[in-house]
Amino acid sequence: MINKYIKALAEYAINKELITAEDKIYSINLLLDVLKLDDFEDVEVDEEVIDLSNNLEVLLSKINDFAFEKGLIEDNTVVYRDLFDTKVMNCFLMRPSEVIRVFKEKYSSSPKEATDFYYDFSKASDYIRTYRISKDIKWKYSSEYGEMDITINMSKPEKDPKAIAAAKNAKQSSYPKCLLCPENEGYAGRVNHPARENHRIIPIKILGEDWGLQYSPYVYYNEHCIVLNKKHTPMTINREVFAKLFDFIRQFPHYVIATNADLPIVGGSILAHEHFQGGNYEFAMTNASIEKEVVFKGFEDVEAGILHWPLSVIRISSESQERLVDLADKILASWRGYTDEEAFIFANTDGEPHNTITPAARKVGNKYQLDLALRNNITTEERPLGVYHPRNEYHHIKKENIGGIEVMGLAILPMRLKKEMELLKDCILNGKDYRKVEELEKHADWADEFISNYNGKIDSQNIENIIRDEIGKVFVKVLEDAGVFKCDAQGREYFMRFIKSVQ
Repeated sequence: MINKYIKALAEYAINKELITAEDKIYSINLLLDVLKLDDFEDVEVDEEVIDLSNNLEVLLSKINDFAFEKGLIEDNTVVYRDLFDTKVMNCFLMRPSEVIRVFKEKYSSSPKEATDFYYDFSKASDYIRTYRISKDIKWKYSSEYGEMDITINMSKPEKDPKAIAAAKNAKQSSYPKCLLCPENEGYAGRVNHPARENHRIIPIKILGEDWGLQYSPYVYYNEHCIVLNKKHTPMTINREVFAKLFDFIRQFPHYVIATNADLPIVGGSILAHEHFQGGNYEFAMTNASIEKEVVFKGFEDVEAGILHWPLSVIRISSESQERLVDLADKILASWRGYTDEEAFIFANTDGEPHNTITPAARKVGNKYQLDLALRNNITTEERPLGVYHPRNEYHHIKKENIGGIEVMGLAILPMRLKKEMELLKDCILNGKDYRKVEELEKHADWADEFISNYNGKIDSQNIENIIRDEIGKVFVKVLEDAGVFKCDAQGREYFMRFIKSVQ
């Protein structure tokens, strides 16, 4: 039977243009070596082979089963199976130089044609496991700020306890230095580092420096890309970063690009390696309206305003990238040193800086836009995780940092919520006490409140939408918590006080 699986994978690779027909025998022989087989019978292409070649998830699962039975996979868990089937897929892929050649060839026609090719390749190669991504739970929530994207991420597999223990005991390695380093390309992985043998990076230049373009393996939205500095250098927000964002937009005008802030709490999960995140997606923040137009002295030619958005965002627009970079640098310099005790904004305490910016750049028509979300990571005894971080009462839904993607209006919520919301629905519909369910204790006060608002009008037909709306409401409040100037009259007065301080 293994011959059929090998044949089906070869057919899949040719159909998806991962290899050519001329590469078929060579690729099969590579796989034979991985599977520790000495020979191969070239079976006919029957209906079973065709069916298997159209379902990569099933096909790789069958090959993994064979490998486990043969003793080639140490433990039959997702971590070890992922390490092995990535090795399998690499047998049927173009080398990096060939992927780069095709990308450049298509880029000469249009940037979009190039990224379309590369995105399709990243999915077909199983670097983006589309069959897992499809399990993500997604919906829209209509808020006063626009339609927010709410997602419960189901595509990043949870590690088995055995794998966690093995990772703890595994020899520590500094190669690659982190998950974003270019040395990940083609890396076989280990129990404490994902396999990347099917990973290909497109080299690009950003302000003359060597950078790379790749897609996130856990795409949170369409064409979720990562733009990474080829050097393992820390995240920073400065004038040059604004120029880098626009240099990327110049090369890929159909994409939006953003970067996490450069401080803990308000930054992303990887602060040690400079990178941006973007893609071909229209975030809710893109469609947010200008709440109040403002004018910055010396930049009267640049359109500017306070965005109607839960975080404190300044939008600047111009046909000139240079003017936007100059103004953004001026705003950043002012914000870095800005203190307003009445508004509880402190530039630093005990020598520790607190103010930074989360920027997002895009091109709209013939104009460039730059959204500057003001961030502050100060903590107090009452708010040890951050004053401008989700409050404790919202941690049952969202406790993690608010990074660039969420600043733009896309919630990335933990996998645990799927099971917890199913349990909560069951309790509500069947009159069970959710306070007695261990996983639901943290949700109990929240559930009490929203259930009372519906006056007994929750039933099996509407409960799904009700719970999703209530989660959406929490996400908006989480974003409001991250806003340094609140969305009320007092907050706007404080916001304008900062605007007028920009010199």
